[in-house]
Amino acid sequence: MPMDDATLTDIGLPPRGAGRLLLIACGALAHEILALRQTNAWDHIDLQCLPAILHNHPDRIAAAVAEAVERHRAAYDRIFVVYADCGTGGQLAATCDGLGVEMIAGPHCYAFFDGVDRFIARDEMTAFYLTDFLVRQFDAFVWRPLGLDRYPQLRDTYFGNYTALVYLAQTDDPALTARARAHADRLGLRFERRLTGYGDLARTLARLA
Repeated sequence: MPMDDATLTDIGLPPRGAGRLLLIACGALAHEILALRQTNAWDHIDLQCLPAILHNHPDRIAAAVAEAVERHRAAYDRIFVVYADCGTGGQLAATCDGLGVEMIAGPHCYAFFDGVDRFIARDEMTAFYLTDFLVRQFDAFVWRPLGLDRYPQLRDTYFGNYTALVYLAQTDDPALTARARAHADRLGLRFERRLTGYGDLARTLARLA
């Protein structure tokens, strides 16, 4: 069942104590982080998610992360930020450096799912990317914020320079694939699916754990 932003705060945490690690993460990554946590029995890892809608306002991400770090710092041995740059133009990295906390490497979550080096090497300037989360939340995070529910004629203004919708799939789910293909059709783009799994996200969290 998809989670709304109200559900993405302080998710299912064991009692806090010495030796615990807090992940401060984008709400768009909640499903993947919780799946990895459960699969690997990382019971010492807690999760604090910020609203995924911050991706539509990247200028607000660094301040929101800073507030969360300061609010939780005293309760944890370590804090790790599970955001890539995500459109902050280096502001988030500078904030994390100033706070003395690490963050995941990459320009965007698309990149660390695909593998940052592979993503950068592809250099796909005309690809529009979706993840499992964005396939589920396409209307809330793409269609309505761009006003396409009210002004569908703007589709080509926004997407005229794109040639493909690339679905970076974290799970092998035929229903999600069908939905992603339908979103490509709505945007008038060629559809491509790549099964990435959790990519660098899984490798980074395993290193931390």
